[in-house]
Amino acid sequence: MQHLRVRDLGPVNWLGLWTLTAKEIRRFLKVYFQTVIAPVVTTLLFLAVFALASGGPARMVGGVPYEEFLAPGLIMMAITQNAFANTSSSLLIAKVQGNIVDLLMPPLSAFEQTVAIALGGMARGLIVGVAVGLVMLFVVHLGVDSLVLIVFHAAAASLLLSLLGMIGGIWSEKFDHLAAVTNFIVTPLSFLSGTFYSVEKLPEMVRHLAKIDPFFYMIDGFRAGFIGHADGSLVTGVVVMISANLVLAGIAFRMFQTGYRLKA
Repeated sequence: MQHLRVRDLGPVNWLGLWTLTAKEIRRFLKVYFQTVIAPVVTTLLFLAVFALASGGPARMVGGVPYEEFLAPGLIMMAITQNAFANTSSSLLIAKVQGNIVDLLMPPLSAFEQTVAIALGGMARGLIVGVAVGLVMLFVVHLGVDSLVLIVFHAAAASLLLSLLGMIGGIWSEKFDHLAAVTNFIVTPLSFLSGTFYSVEKLPEMVRHLAKIDPFFYMIDGFRAGFIGHADGSLVTGVVVMISANLVLAGIAFRMFQTGYRLKA
């Protein structure tokens, strides 16, 4: 006769962590037309509109044609927006529908919950980024100056927005609250970060303000990996990205640990 016993999970519940991560990934892959294909189409529309409005291939920015300057910024915008959307919608929908208990009841620590959900959002951001980049290869020349910069900034930016989405999803009690986070934090920081232009062309005071924006460093470093030119310090960008991720991870972990707006 087989005796039942409590399973020893060890210091980290790796099986539970992987299961929750896989669940988050499968959640958005089941509706890939909405979560992957739609962002690709939207990004290509941005590219077409801004490239045509800027005067076509004759315009040069940072020593390269405007289309080559613009494309990495648009890829990064797709990465960040989708990473944010994945974690924020996952948590808020679970709270609104009342099934957040399915996340809180399993034997997962706050650390494991934070890591698993963050990795799920990060995966969506990177998958969308790869999809957008592959499609853009057919319409824009994308050279690679530093693969290390590209991979680091894509991963760090996707993780940063995934964590920010977690915080926004936990804080929000209804979709209006989440829309406020998107409209007043994520979208302005994205559009003012140099996605569509070089911040070196801005007035000096505005340029200094732009370089306070962490979104500037994720786009600037990512773009430098393609065109070999950066408007800011790459070292400062790496420090800002790592620091921002650590701070946001700490906040998200604390929210899960205390059950802030998660437990009745």
